[in-house]
Amino acid sequence: MAPSTTITATLHPSERLLWQGQPEPRAYALRGAWYLIPFSPLWGGFAIFWEVSAVAMGAPIFFMLWGIPFVAIGLYLIFGRIPLARREASRTHYAVTDQRIVILSGGARPRLIQMAIEDLPPAQLEIGSLGSGTITFGSQVGVRLPPGWPTFGMYAQAPAFLFIADAGRVFHILQDAKSAARPR
Repeated sequence: MAPSTTITATLHPSERLLWQGQPEPRAYALRGAWYLIPFSPLWGGFAIFWEVSAVAMGAPIFFMLWGIPFVAIGLYLIFGRIPLARREASRTHYAVTDQRIVILSGGARPRLIQMAIEDLPPAQLEIGSLGSGTITFGSQVGVRLPPGWPTFGMYAQAPAFLFIADAGRVFHILQDAKSAARPR
């Protein structure tokens, strides 16, 4: 397993890479689609209807301007969310070493999360179809927002390896690394 240059840049000289991976782009991008797909055209359609009606009826400028942000959000939800989430997935890298886990998230503002193996909170494994799944470190409070959904840093989410291939095997690698890191 040749580490990606992104992961290599984060490794310490004494560290041994046990696993590395990335989210599966399609699954990552479509997370939350069950409610966003019907919601997006409803929001966008109403916002466009509002804006067209306001312009056609010669409404005051305030009403015309009021609809513009809602139209922009609607267009983003319909056309922009999935490509942005796929881009985010392609720029996200995960790693497990003998000393820590590393999450390099590739959103609009790249973020590096590192957690020492011996300090990891209990991990939760969710396996989906075809063996891919998510490993969450600690308790997930509330709902995990879909990728590409702008949060502006308002929602603290538990660190996780999202939609990784062979999640069960990675979970066992983590458990073995955690056992090996405990003082005897």
